[in-house]
Amino acid sequence: MDKELEEMLKYIRLRGLLNNWDRYLETARQEDFSNVKLLKYIIEEEYKIKKENSMKLRLSRAQIPEKLVMETFPFQKQPQLNKKKIMNVYDSFDYILKKQNITWIGATGTGKTGLATAFLIQAIDRGYNGRFISFPELIELLYKSVADHSEKEVINRFASYDCLLIDELGYIEIEPIQVGLFFTLMHKRHKQKSTLFTTNLVFQQWTSFLKNEHLTAALIDRLTENSHVFNLNKCVSLRPKLIQN
Repeated sequence: MDKELEEMLKYIRLRGLLNNWDRYLETARQEDFSNVKLLKYIIEEEYKIKKENSMKLRLSRAQIPEKLVMETFPFQKQPQLNKKKIMNVYDSFDYILKKQNITWIGATGTGKTGLATAFLIQAIDRGYNGRFISFPELIELLYKSVADHSEKEVINRFASYDCLLIDELGYIEIEPIQVGLFFTLMHKRHKQKSTLFTTNLVFQQWTSFLKNEHLTAALIDRLTENSHVFNLNKCVSLRPKLIQN
């Protein structure tokens, strides 16, 4: 490849073509491609590369601590778990298409975060943007936003994700102003985006950390109106390594 062509490919950001030029030409020679077939082949390869890079970027931006996928979840270790129900929701992809929420309730180590993460990664793989964040971290960000008057910006940012996973809801008690901000965020996402939750508390216990019966009732009504709930309280504890990809 001459330098002029190399510079042009860099300028129009066709890195895949730049890096695979010789391979593409050799494939075309060996398989006796016509001009049209060669052009189609190059476009298809560039599309695959850009799509893969875009997915990797979305996955990186999601800030998922452990890339846990459905294919490696040990359902055989959790006979009390309704695998058919979970896989029906997962395979149909309705939780994104219908803007549905999903809540996993269970003790620590039962696999709720692994399952929720698998759903989030599925959405990212299919072209949607997402974010993983723990409930304490989210609450802290909302609280700090009050100090610099960036509440609207922070809420809008988290409201914009196609799929938001809020992990370990209920591990901390929060102040009334934080409850209000969290409720505002959930209100903005209601019927607009899909939100995934994991928690060790059943819904009746949510007032223990939200400290407001009316807001808690309203929040639960919204979260469960268009949702799926999976109860893992009868499941055994799993070691994280068993569900790690």
